[in-house]
Amino acid sequence: MAAKRVLLLCGDYMEDYEAMVPFQALQAYGVSVDAACPGKKAGDACRTAVHQPTGHQTYAESKGHNFALNASFDELDVAAYDGLVIPGGRAPEYLAMDEKVLDLVRKFSESKKPIASVCHGQLILAAAGVVRKRTCTAYPAVKPVLVAAGAKWEEADTMAKCVVDGNLVTAAAYDGHPEFISLFVKALGGTVSGSDKRILFLCGDYMEDYEVMVPFQSLQALGCHVDAVCPDKSVGDKCATAIHDFEGDQTYSEKPGHDFPLNASFDGMDFSRYDALVIPGGRAPEYLALDDRVLRLAKGFMDGGKPVASICHGQQILSAAGVLQGRKCTAYPAVKLNVVLAGATWLEPDPIHRCFTDGNLVTGAAWPAHPEFVSQLMALLGIKVSFA
Repeated sequence: MAAKRVLLLCGDYMEDYEAMVPFQALQAYGVSVDAACPGKKAGDACRTAVHQPTGHQTYAESKGHNFALNASFDELDVAAYDGLVIPGGRAPEYLAMDEKVLDLVRKFSESKKPIASVCHGQLILAAAGVVRKRTCTAYPAVKPVLVAAGAKWEEADTMAKCVVDGNLVTAAAYDGHPEFISLFVKALGGTVSGSDKRILFLCGDYMEDYEVMVPFQSLQALGCHVDAVCPDKSVGDKCATAIHDFEGDQTYSEKPGHDFPLNASFDGMDFSRYDALVIPGGRAPEYLALDDRVLRLAKGFMDGGKPVASICHGQQILSAAGVLQGRKCTAYPAVKLNVVLAGATWLEPDPIHRCFTDGNLVTGAAWPAHPEFVSQLMALLGIKVSFA
């Protein structure tokens, strides 16, 4: 039984990260999360949008993943939830005109339950009339609406800005997810222990968008020090990501994702300082598995008995590094050949969100597995989230 239960308020073209990162991070921490959208039922999907700056006067938009809902809006009972999360993107523009949505938000506000809203999500708070005399921030373009609604505006000096006022947590953009999620967990009565860990992410161009950002920010939100490196790139450089989705074709589709900024340099890195290694999937592992530096890195963590968490196609790197002999693991089904030929015992990912731990190794098949993937890595690292 989950310690807490939270509602994620969804809509078409909500921002991709701003829906999935808190959704899966909270689940990894043991929180039950229901995702619902007005006019839709459990099993339906919402389209998401990728918003990011590209050097123009405002952010660019492209299509993101299709986000699967697991609850029906018309069946929601506010009393059953301990908190509310509102993603940004373009969805809040039309959700803010829906009286059912506004009534739901007012009920959460009146009951003093924690509300966490990011980016353009604050349009809904303004329309619901729950920000008067409350200090909050948002994506800068939302400032005029919040000021007109009587809020005390706090300027976002960076897009990682977060503000707390009573039961209300607001953030400027997905850059602030680590603090945003951490503050929300605290508002739910949560405490974190054992998070004094240093974790390394092995990145590459066209790694899967969710498979890098969800675990990256989930671990940061716990208080871990997390560095992301890529061979032949330095701190401040970016990796292009790929959105891999399941849309009815014989294999996954691919769309451009966010550009992921690296916060450390590969060359000269002292990898012995890290407690764990995370390997995202996507297309990056195909070429990273040809890099001897990468293979030595993976082998060093595995031979040293340090936790290694690899997902989807990431196991191509472990296979090439020769560290799967005698191991039990899973991967994206198309990578089964690599895993078996490397001498591992194949574990079928059925359903696709299954993850497995074998000694110091955590493996998952695809991004729907993130809650189990992050949770099992937390267990190896001795990180716990407890709720009062």
